[in-house]
Amino acid sequence: MILPRAIRKFKDKRAVKDPRWVSLFEQYEGDEVVSLDCETTSLDVGEASILSIGAVKIKGKRVKTSDRLDIKLKPPADLTAESIKIHKIRAADLADGVSIEEALEQVLEFVGNRPILGYYVNYDIRMLDKFLRPAYGFGLPNKSIELSHVYHDIIKWRHVGGDVDLRFDTIADKLNMPMIQRHTALGDAISVALMYVRLKHGDTPL
Repeated sequence: MILPRAIRKFKDKRAVKDPRWVSLFEQYEGDEVVSLDCETTSLDVGEASILSIGAVKIKGKRVKTSDRLDIKLKPPADLTAESIKIHKIRAADLADGVSIEEALEQVLEFVGNRPILGYYVNYDIRMLDKFLRPAYGFGLPNKSIELSHVYHDIIKWRHVGGDVDLRFDTIADKLNMPMIQRHTALGDAISVALMYVRLKHGDTPL
């Protein structure tokens, strides 16, 4: 059974045993957003392993590229030739990777209780929750912001009666934004952050 988010968050808060993470469940009062992306071995949350995690903070109109997270994890057993074709990450690229436990702690410390932005952000959150719940007893309680929804809500009036192309590359092209290290966790996180700032603070895209 899928619990309503408010009930799940209440139950998760009660499950917190480490005082360091109590603040994650407090309402965020600041003005920062964290753009986050995970590279994984599969798009099936139940089967996938996390290969890398990238995140960058946004404050107002500024993407704080110096305040970022760039984590490579140890190569998982399900890193196959087929998955390498998609994300171009080989076992050799993860030779110095950290454990999933260390990666999760870094993510929690970096993100805090800030809103999490992403492209298909719910997938990234579900991937992190898959490992967070067994280790900590709770999932990410943060507000989520879906880039494609922000884009759709701004331009939908130009497409009355028609579909809006919400593919990542299309949104970037419409916003005239460069692709930064496409299909790397940090590169995609920075690209999403730049597109978000453009949508929120720039001219309305055509």
